[in-house]
Amino acid sequence: MPISSDTADLEAYRLMRAGNFRAALPFAERAVSGKRTCVPAHGMLASILLQLGRAVDAEGLVSQVEKLETGVADAYDGLAFVSLALRAHERANRFYRRATELAPRTPRFWYNLACSERSLGRLGEAEAACDRAIALDPAQYPSYLLRSELRVQASDANHVSELQTLLARPDLEYQGKLFVGYALAKELDDLNRFDEAFRWFSEATRMRRSRLQYDVAADEVKLRRIAEVYSADHRSGAERSAPLRGIGADGVDSSRYIFIVGLPRSGTTLVERILTGLPDVASNGETENFSRSLLDATPPGSADVFERAARAAPDEVATGYARRADGPVSSGKIVEKLPMNYLYLGAIRRALPDARILLLRRSPLDSCFAMYRTLFREAYPFTYDFEELARYYAAYERLMRHSRAILGEQLHEIAYEDLVREPQRAGADMARHCGLRWSDAAIDIQKNAAVSLTASASQVRRPIYGTSSGRWRHYESYLKGLMDGLRRYGIGLPADV
Repeated sequence: MPISSDTADLEAYRLMRAGNFRAALPFAERAVSGKRTCVPAHGMLASILLQLGRAVDAEGLVSQVEKLETGVADAYDGLAFVSLALRAHERANRFYRRATELAPRTPRFWYNLACSERSLGRLGEAEAACDRAIALDPAQYPSYLLRSELRVQASDANHVSELQTLLARPDLEYQGKLFVGYALAKELDDLNRFDEAFRWFSEATRMRRSRLQYDVAADEVKLRRIAEVYSADHRSGAERSAPLRGIGADGVDSSRYIFIVGLPRSGTTLVERILTGLPDVASNGETENFSRSLLDATPPGSADVFERAARAAPDEVATGYARRADGPVSSGKIVEKLPMNYLYLGAIRRALPDARILLLRRSPLDSCFAMYRTLFREAYPFTYDFEELARYYAAYERLMRHSRAILGEQLHEIAYEDLVREPQRAGADMARHCGLRWSDAAIDIQKNAAVSLTASASQVRRPIYGTSSGRWRHYESYLKGLMDGLRRYGIGLPADV
């Protein structure tokens, strides 16, 4: 019995959710066959093509679909998501805007548009879209936090009273308390009302931690195992005798790639903005391009996943990564700015030996408090409790000491404090490490029109500032548990605390 397009749509979706993208592909293709209007299956097909490393085909499909007769709002919302992955951010914005035009009373479309406007630096438009989402549905809680993050709140222009009123409701659900609590804490911090701000930071992190199934001991083991399997002499004899330079047998020129890594909130986005202000540098943003390529090349076996990943064929990892990272247009240097790629530095060394790695570091208390005050959704579960934060930070530092030893001159470290104090010097040093021609104009990050999708997307629309350094001191009386934990696990702190 032939499969209808509707049935094919459902089967493609089922297989895609199961991670079986190759099997899903023919069903997705059948689901869009002969369609003259834009349908949600178009976005699903493009997503599957991306997952299979066929970015050029995905780009061609989305470009064709944009010319079709107008379809439903959900279809454009899905195409916008794919366009983000293809680095076509203005097109994504057009799709998000189309969705709001077709379904103007659907709040999630306005929230998505707000995120898109923020990424493009149109902060006023983003705030207006947040206000529209909230007006349509006061329970659109992520919109409150996004709106608070768009600008530094002022005494005569803030949402503190509105947020306090909402948090006082006895029937407010968990999601509301979480997002609105973080929003209120952020705005109170902007207004230098630090005691009130910490109350809400503490309450929001406590709520978030209460819903997580997380054991920091498991992460400690994970980071230790990574160091063990990527020792300095882990490569086979044949690999050790091969030079770590030039274009490999797989045809991948790893010198094109720049990885920016470090703990979150350590300045990785600032470095990305500076680099993309130089000619012939593009950023993929925060992607899992490398980790997915490593996973695809990891052989089966009885050993744990760390040992098996360390046995992945370097050429296979490199080829898979290049296919994902280069996108539909391949030219110049390509930046990968996923902070958590610090977990894969040993693997990057083996697969992409000429890639440049920039490691951000920040003073421990600034680093830890900046993480503590940020809602990361699903990532970084160690950041919501002082003891777990101290333990993870110490484990991370041990892994970084190991990484320095095995990476050698492939690694360049940047102190956040130096970067904001002397951006020209620090910027020129990292550009030199990456083989880029430096220009002092790159530090005018507020003039950089490149897209930013990170938690710092609003901050990087302002000139470089150093006021975040030492901000933890406003909260020093509340941070004793964090400071005691860091000292207990061997992390040095300023002598005056």
